[in-house]
Amino acid sequence: MRLKILGACLALSLTTLAAAPARADDPPPPDKSGFTLFNPTPDADLRSFATDRPPKANGPYTIDAGRFQYETDIAVYSDSVVGGVKTEAWTLFDPTLKVGLTSTTDFELQVTPYQTVRTSGASGGGTISGVGDTYAKIKFNLLGDDRGDLAAALMPYVKIPTARTGLGNGDVEGGLVAPVSINAPKGFVVVVMPQFDWLKDSSGGGYHGAVDFLVNVSHPLDKVWTLYTEIFTTQSFQMHDRPVYTFDAGLAYLLTQTVQLDFGSNLSLNKVTPQTQIYTGVSQRF
Repeated sequence: MRLKILGACLALSLTTLAAAPARADDPPPPDKSGFTLFNPTPDADLRSFATDRPPKANGPYTIDAGRFQYETDIAVYSDSVVGGVKTEAWTLFDPTLKVGLTSTTDFELQVTPYQTVRTSGASGGGTISGVGDTYAKIKFNLLGDDRGDLAAALMPYVKIPTARTGLGNGDVEGGLVAPVSINAPKGFVVVVMPQFDWLKDSSGGGYHGAVDFLVNVSHPLDKVWTLYTEIFTTQSFQMHDRPVYTFDAGLAYLLTQTVQLDFGSNLSLNKVTPQTQIYTGVSQRF
């Protein structure tokens, strides 16, 4: 069944790419090859402010060379009930810090200074708090960073186990994210994103693969508000792991041309944890 699901996801990706609009009359993108971390892109050549928030989808667009951007949750709350045990989790300020290395490459570091998990059930409960894991990523844009109706990127990542026991598994993990963005008719934007993960077995004996896949559709409501909807799944190849399916929705508000606020929620479609997740965040470019 999981192979059929993955096959359907791959077919959807290829179909979406094939349907991408082609516009031969588009002018060529500006030449930014001379800009680097130490020779920053001037204001006049900056691409439009873009973030990987608020949904789970990562966009294929990089930060301009020599420029900095942060994207962070202000607060995230999630809850679930499994086997009569209720779990509530809070995360406060988990910024992703981005810096443009070249015109099509950026480096990203996601840190989680504080999170807390509280469990309660008939046999008791407890609370664990502390620093979360750290994620280092490099995003390579393949096409469409500055112009065009189709954009794509590759983003390898590694998880650095900085979380304490109970908040993380203490192991290095990693993977590869491959977002594709398509400008559809009527102002809609579609993001298709497969993700391949290499994760530690829960038994501690080795590693296993997992595949995430999502389809995200967004549309501006006016000049400052944008609505996002998303279907997401995780298919793990570890024995006894259950697949994850969620429906996600978010709103982004462009406070200025370089500051964005967002709000959203992720809802489980098959009662696999977390069953509800609510968040708000902010992003800013310098």
